[in-house]
Amino acid sequence: METDETPRQTMKQRFMRRRNRPPRRGPQMDKLRKGVYILPNFLTSLSLFCGFYAIVSTMRGDYLQAAWAIIVSGLFDGLDGRIARMTNTTSKFGVEYDSLADLVAFGVAPAVLAYGWVLSGYGRWGWVAAFLYVACGAIRLARFNVESNNIGNKGNFFTGLPIPAAAGMVATTLIFCFHLDIADKAILSILFIGMIYVLAFFMVSTIRFQSFKRFDFRSRKPFNAVVLAIMLIYIVASEPQIMLFAMGLTYVLSGPISYALYLSKKARNRGQEPGIVATEEKDATKKTFR
Repeated sequence: METDETPRQTMKQRFMRRRNRPPRRGPQMDKLRKGVYILPNFLTSLSLFCGFYAIVSTMRGDYLQAAWAIIVSGLFDGLDGRIARMTNTTSKFGVEYDSLADLVAFGVAPAVLAYGWVLSGYGRWGWVAAFLYVACGAIRLARFNVESNNIGNKGNFFTGLPIPAAAGMVATTLIFCFHLDIADKAILSILFIGMIYVLAFFMVSTIRFQSFKRFDFRSRKPFNAVVLAIMLIYIVASEPQIMLFAMGLTYVLSGPISYALYLSKKARNRGQEPGIVATEEKDATKKTFR
């Protein structure tokens, strides 16, 4: 009996030892247990707070304040990534947290703002347009994260319109309309529902938009660059409602215009290839006869 019970008792002890063994943790979990970087994640939290405040302001009917909150959120969003790269404090946690904050601040908040201001008059078509904007923004963020992991986020271009730029276009358009006292709901509703669909398409498209992440502020620049920067600050400060809208519209249109110029140049090159080939064949024929 002792020889039969001993193996069973041993197996039971092994099972209990395995059951009480602490779970294995990967290197990412070990890094997370050590802590997260405070400064970039704090700026991301401020961006998320401004986005949430924009939603609350929209629900209270204060649309102009909600639009400015989205603009301020964009400033914090630009600072957190740049400071993380400058101080070498980038992390996987920060990337994921920034994406979730962007979805709220630049996806949900502008959609709720556009719907609450003018799109609600369209009924089902209005909230469907707002949902399409949020869904395309989420797809854009997911694609950006996948591309960043695969290619290391190298390059000076974004694939598709960045969601902060799309949100900025919505916010600056509202600020521009308030500044010029454009209160015709019929015109505004048509403008906004068309703009929402176009922005949603640009976000999930493969059109390339300029990225300013590689711009180094610490390196030496020509003196003219400093003068241009001062002039730009002066122009924006003099008429911020108009200049912010103009800058946002210029950036949104820069991608499609560059893509159209690329296609036209490519078509011209294709049209010149048959002529070049025919000329080369004629030259070869003349040499053969000679």
